[in-house]
Amino acid sequence: VTFNNLEKGKSMKQALLGIFAAALVLSTAMAMAEDDGFVSLFDGKTLDGWTQRNGTATYRVEDGTIVGRTAKGSPNSFLCSNKAYCDFELVFEVHVDPDLNSGVQIRSRSSKEYSDERVHGPQVEIMKAPGASGYIYGEATGRGWLSANRDVDDAAKNDDWNTFRVLAVGPRVQTWINDKPVEDLTDEAASQCGFIGLQVHGVGDRGPYEVRWRNIKIKDLAPEKTAKAQDVQFTPAPDVQPKPKKKAKKKD
Repeated sequence: VTFNNLEKGKSMKQALLGIFAAALVLSTAMAMAEDDGFVSLFDGKTLDGWTQRNGTATYRVEDGTIVGRTAKGSPNSFLCSNKAYCDFELVFEVHVDPDLNSGVQIRSRSSKEYSDERVHGPQVEIMKAPGASGYIYGEATGRGWLSANRDVDDAAKNDDWNTFRVLAVGPRVQTWINDKPVEDLTDEAASQCGFIGLQVHGVGDRGPYEVRWRNIKIKDLAPEKTAKAQDVQFTPAPDVQPKPKKKAKKKD
């Protein structure tokens, strides 16, 4: 065995060890990503796991995004998760046309007992800057803005992708846009369990306009609570005004 052959053998062994080490680092990183507790709500190909409620706006999948498109004369439309969530961390990216405002419902409801199944509940606002993106609105509850002070109006980038993060635990909801803190709201009255909903706002006779979502992920922070809460999304939210009418008792 010559000296050159020994050196070649060492070099090959070092190269193989380097490849093995790189593969180990990559597999570890992938495992960590899979174990971070987040679950994708959108598979990038279909709308499986979602149901449209209210309105006639359209939702389609295009290039790994959910695209919501306005329809003339339509009221607000919502693409809603089939599952309800209570305490969670939600992350998504959104790109909205400058002439359209939108939102993502959290802990929201749709019930035959309230306003003909109108989707209602807390909504994380999405709109162009300067504006109220990231603040919380009580969609169709009669309460209006739940966020009393809306001082941060420049966290979102216009006509571009924006990353939203929502942390909801008990009555407290915190939001960030592009890593910038926006809201820290504690509201004991608002719904604390319900579905996630992607809103396409009604625009009257204007449009059409579009809003796009991608990389929608959620980390369930209270799985047992979530399991017990399923179907609560089909009951009225506790803070709706006026309250749903109680069914009259049958006379004997």
